[in-house]
Amino acid sequence: MPRPRTQSAADILPDPRIDDVVPPAALPLGEVELIGAHLGPFAFGPPAVLVDGHPAQVLMSRPTRLALRVPEQASTGLVEVRSPSGASNAAPLRVAHQLSAGLHPVTSPAVSRSGMIYATISGPRGKQTPVSVVRVSPDGRGTPFVTGILNATGLAFNPEGDLFVTSRAEGNVYRIDPSGESTVYAEGMGVATGAVFDVQGNLFVGDRSGTIFKIDPERQIFVYATLEPSPAAYHLALNAEGVLFVTAPALNSNDAIWTVGTHGQATVWYRGLGRPHGLALSRDGDVYVVACLHGRRGLVRITPAGDATLVLAGPNLVGVAFSPLGTTILATSEAVYDVDLGVEGLTLF
Repeated sequence: MPRPRTQSAADILPDPRIDDVVPPAALPLGEVELIGAHLGPFAFGPPAVLVDGHPAQVLMSRPTRLALRVPEQASTGLVEVRSPSGASNAAPLRVAHQLSAGLHPVTSPAVSRSGMIYATISGPRGKQTPVSVVRVSPDGRGTPFVTGILNATGLAFNPEGDLFVTSRAEGNVYRIDPSGESTVYAEGMGVATGAVFDVQGNLFVGDRSGTIFKIDPERQIFVYATLEPSPAAYHLALNAEGVLFVTAPALNSNDAIWTVGTHGQATVWYRGLGRPHGLALSRDGDVYVVACLHGRRGLVRITPAGDATLVLAGPNLVGVAFSPLGTTILATSEAVYDVDLGVEGLTLF
């Protein structure tokens, strides 16, 4: 009498299923979580995961949750989980595209009206780098643009489209002409880091020792607001009403985003971020900030109601800007990326 057939693991295990990808976008090497069912682990270990056809490192595997690291060579594409029983459905994941490497931004890049991206090679404090600012085209061609600025840090365009650069070592602000030549615009800004212009042509500069300066179009300098000192930098953004949004990363996981009203009054707008750095505002009124939220690093969206969500995962992020071409520009401590998040940035001028 023939023996009954023994069922294998593949006969009794349902196929994996992906219900959600959190967050839905990442840098290469960012950590993403899959939510679903039958995601392991199995008797032999965790399942295999492919991102855009490339094997991904599985960091954690549970029946309803799986954490993975996005492969360095992956592009925007589909995520798939494979087990002995079969393959899951394919779920989309947006992966940021590297435009230029070999940089050293310490805050957000600046993007011109034509979509050209400007980022710094800042270097260690007090050490001159051969190139201070690099210009990167939307297709990723990087060319040296500015030289001779010691520890170039903050970048901002004025209403006329001129680029300005701060030096955290010298405390100076420089105006850059179209050929990349620099001239001193203002001096005595302390440890000058973040910078932003309003529609009237007033320049706000953050001195990380605790001051935000206002420089009017006649170059008169005022102390606009005082905040907590930061061991890293001040990062600034401005909304259509003239309210400044400021981050001043410290060394804890409960840092704040501050707002500074039009009369210089500073208040805490949101608290609960780990080391928030560069930030930018969307046309919808959301604040996008590079920070750690609930232990996960990446790009965080905070609504006017104060709801915070991680929208992109990525290590070593320091800045964010929105391009008029419709993409989101991200800066790590050594490279610049772009990714389509479907966000339209706020344009003041």
